[in-house]
Amino acid sequence: MLKTRLLSAAVMAPLVIGCIYYLPTPAIAGLMALVVAGGVWEWGRMIPLPSTAGKLAYLGGVVFLMVVIWAVPLERVITPLLLLAMLWWLGALYWLSHPEYSTGLSWQAGILKSVAGVLVMVPAWAALVMLHGRDGNGPLLCLYVLVLVWLADSGAYFTGRYLGRRKLAPVISPGKTWEGVYGAVVTCGIFALLVGLLSGRPGYWIAGWVLVSLLAVVFSVAGDLLESLMKRQCGLKDSGSIIPGHGGILDRIDSLTAALPVFLFGMQWAKL
Repeated sequence: MLKTRLLSAAVMAPLVIGCIYYLPTPAIAGLMALVVAGGVWEWGRMIPLPSTAGKLAYLGGVVFLMVVIWAVPLERVITPLLLLAMLWWLGALYWLSHPEYSTGLSWQAGILKSVAGVLVMVPAWAALVMLHGRDGNGPLLCLYVLVLVWLADSGAYFTGRYLGRRKLAPVISPGKTWEGVYGAVVTCGIFALLVGLLSGRPGYWIAGWVLVSLLAVVFSVAGDLLESLMKRQCGLKDSGSIIPGHGGILDRIDSLTAALPVFLFGMQWAKL
């Protein structure tokens, strides 16, 4: 399993980096829409929607929404979309602390999870596209967020493995610990500070950069936990099986779905 995971990562990482760095923003928007569509299909399984027709209708609705947002165009709606995403993720923190609200197969739980899928996937796609389209350094900003989340996952894993004692959310994900979260924050704080110093910007800009980066890291943990909650409540180990050794698309992008809109919102708020 570990060998398969490493081989998959060795193939995917250069491919993702190359696409983000070399493709124009419209191509990234289309490519990422395909990735989001795959994630939405997996989300439909975890609601769970009972029929293939229901999953297709759900997928079609989300794809249609992305097309409309792109056509508006995206620049006109990104600010309210990011505000909506921030409100959603703050609400998700409360949901994660009360996971019993969405247990069972009631229609209320189904509606909550269906709406959650839209609020998770669409703002993340919009934020990535807007980051990529920023003048001058858009692709580098996208790569920065990707590396930030990868470092957060690694820092949390190794710190939690060797120092973890206090469970973060034992009902949702028993393996995660508070020490792992602290490890992620410290690792990413050092990385963000180094990038800020290398940018040559003034101290107040670097402070804002580090703060926004750490805010994205904290919410990336919420994105990971939310997908874990969805899987646990429907009895799935992985969201899918499309990526050998890694599971589904959502298993790879769950942290990014929260980190991307939070990071872009923070950049706009702090005027970075």
